[in-house]
Amino acid sequence: MFRCGFVAIVGRPNVGKSTLLNRLVGQKLSITSDRPQTTRHRIVGIVTRSDAQLLFLDSPGYQTRAGGALNRVLNRTALQVAGDAHVVVMLCDGRAWTAADERLARLLPTDRPVLLAVNKIDAVADKARLLALVERARRCRDFDEVVPISARTGRQVELLLGLCAARLPEGPAQYEADALTDRSERFLATELIREKLFRQLGDELPYASTVVIERFEESPKLRRIHAAILVDRDSHKPIVLGAGGERIKRIATEARLDLEKLLGGKVYLELFVKVKSGWASSEQSLRAYGYE
Repeated sequence: MFRCGFVAIVGRPNVGKSTLLNRLVGQKLSITSDRPQTTRHRIVGIVTRSDAQLLFLDSPGYQTRAGGALNRVLNRTALQVAGDAHVVVMLCDGRAWTAADERLARLLPTDRPVLLAVNKIDAVADKARLLALVERARRCRDFDEVVPISARTGRQVELLLGLCAARLPEGPAQYEADALTDRSERFLATELIREKLFRQLGDELPYASTVVIERFEESPKLRRIHAAILVDRDSHKPIVLGAGGERIKRIATEARLDLEKLLGGKVYLELFVKVKSGWASSEQSLRAYGYE
């Protein structure tokens, strides 16, 4: 008996969804940083076992605060991911169950298994706090399972994987056994560059920034990538460049090293900055940059 299906990973921002996906797949597919809404796209991570193929869907963190077009699009994507999956894993931070967690829990589908994964248990010394958190969570909805995990260390992640696999429908694998994602190298390059951008600049750069690949050339020994970092205002450009261009060089170097590790070959990466005022101000313009 073989099983195959989609498992959505959902949760509020910064609870560790992308870290969990990367741990499950065993490869860095989804980018991480301390900034909310680092994940902006639906990403499939593929895990193939002897008994099942699990197609994990990472999603943007669900925002409860008011926001513009970008937040609306990302919230819609998060809920669509949950609606498209056979099994839903709601991830929460083991240090606190918040009103945002409660709101999201009530929005999730009621016609399929929803598992609660309580993450970051390695950061909770008092285990009585975890029990109290689980009690609060169960008052919101009847979760199919509750699993304490640490995505960072891998603790009990295999248990979560098995519980998800057992709840998938029977059917053949949709991808080759060695496949890791349905996303292209071009997309992965965009995401890794954006991760380094967020990590380097933190709160210095406003939220409305993104990365666009303008040229991606592949030869047997080298991938040449030319990418633009889009910012919303002229005043943001020197923030990205840094003194004497030092900051953008550092972003490019860190992204190139990660890309070479992920793609298994040499990468030439050239970055530059473009000002695109209002690129994130409407859903129509967001679609032009790959946001659905």
